[in-house]
Amino acid sequence: EGTNVREFEEKFADKFGYKHAIATSSGTDADMVSCASLYDFGAKRGDEIIVPALSFVATANSILAAGFIPKFVDIRVETLNIAPSKIEEAISDKTRAIMVVHTMGKPCEMDPILEIARTHNLRIIEDSCEAHGAAYKGRVIGSIGDMGTFSFYAAHVVVSGEGGMVVTQNDEMADVVRSGKSH
Repeated sequence: EGTNVREFEEKFADKFGYKHAIATSSGTDADMVSCASLYDFGAKRGDEIIVPALSFVATANSILAAGFIPKFVDIRVETLNIAPSKIEEAISDKTRAIMVVHTMGKPCEMDPILEIARTHNLRIIEDSCEAHGAAYKGRVIGSIGDMGTFSFYAAHVVVSGEGGMVVTQNDEMADVVRSGKSH
């Protein structure tokens, strides 16, 4: 929360073209506060967030910690990313968001996922913890959905020992995430 953190947020946002970059204590926290921000946009405790069945456990844990139910969807073996063709069959009247994971920095097939989200009025959280600087069809990862999350853990592309970041182009979401992460 000091001047160095603010400078890092600003430089991270500027480097990749995000309107807002909000530092958190970890990538897991970034996922968790992104999920929790959905309450301010109509979600209720016990609602569902779609997530790939193959991912680091932190993605499902962050959904659970925020009070939601992870709804697992299979992956495409060729990419290890969520299979867009399987998302719609997992959507229920309790589904509020899709959390994609850009596994090992490989971007998910975002066009069909965006279409599904629009059709069903769902939010998209891009877990980009391993995808710093990656792009999908010329668009930087983390800026395609409603929010993107990053990790700066020792095994990732950008390292600070620990730490995470939530990015968004949406002013209202940024305000909610800033409020949530401070608690």
